[in-house]
Amino acid sequence: MRRLVTAIGSARSDAPTGLRRVAGRLRADRWATTGLVVIGLFVLAAVFAGPLTAISGQNPYTYHLDRLDDSGSPLGFGGGISPTHWFGVEPLTGRDLFAIVVFGSRTSLLVSVSATVLAVVVGVLVGITTGFFGGWYDRTLSRVIDVLFGFPSLVFMISLTAIVPTSFPKPLLIILVIGFFGWPSIARVVRGQTLSLRERNFVVASNAMGGGPWHIIAHQVLPNVSATIIVFATISIPSMIGVEAALSFLGVGVPPPTPSWGRTIGDAVTWVQTDPSYLVFPGAALFLVTLAFNVVGDGLRDALDPRRGVVSR
Repeated sequence: MRRLVTAIGSARSDAPTGLRRVAGRLRADRWATTGLVVIGLFVLAAVFAGPLTAISGQNPYTYHLDRLDDSGSPLGFGGGISPTHWFGVEPLTGRDLFAIVVFGSRTSLLVSVSATVLAVVVGVLVGITTGFFGGWYDRTLSRVIDVLFGFPSLVFMISLTAIVPTSFPKPLLIILVIGFFGWPSIARVVRGQTLSLRERNFVVASNAMGGGPWHIIAHQVLPNVSATIIVFATISIPSMIGVEAALSFLGVGVPPPTPSWGRTIGDAVTWVQTDPSYLVFPGAALFLVTLAFNVVGDGLRDALDPRRGVVSR
């Protein structure tokens, strides 16, 4: 028995814990690792969009009408692909498509990450407080969440972005609108976990020892739902990217000439027969970054799963 206890204690002391354990599990997941690499490349492209496009001597705001024929279609192979236009040029304007895709990553990532942060902050605050305090406060906000779930959010987004004065910054408006309709999902998940944690012995003991409600929320409840929050936020980012792309596709997103994947894809639909590359490149970028975030979210969910703490040998 003594040897067994000693062996168990040694195994526990040698086992990786916390961030090291999660990082080790992510490294073992080839799909999650690949997703992280793809996300990292897109983030670097968004941050260094200017120097990256300067290599080919292009930017997304310069018109190259000499690269178009009389009908506005790009001249040359693949929509005007050349040593100076790596993805070709945009029909009608002649703008460099590579620059549009690279600078469009700024718009998509900025809007999606900011909207996700806003949705997570509001959702976690509402979810924890409703689950912990309960009563009329919980019943009222639960009905609000039910209404928002059944509300035609996309229609409201289109209407709101269309009627707000043009003087209001459009990217900020899109972030606020998308984030406002994104918090109910995480609020419901966090509320359910908080209801379960509220009855656990360590929370009851903290309450019996005189711990205030906000102290218990900050030090007992929040750390125990942090894994769920991280995974939910990672999985929410691609959906936010999709919503921003849909709004831009419908013409109510970030106004031109600011590059946007959604608006470029929307414009490319009418040119798909004559210039397929105009749709392929921004569509592939949107697909890759969305898939990468989903894969990383799945990997994080598995890495943070406490049931994987015991590994069979």
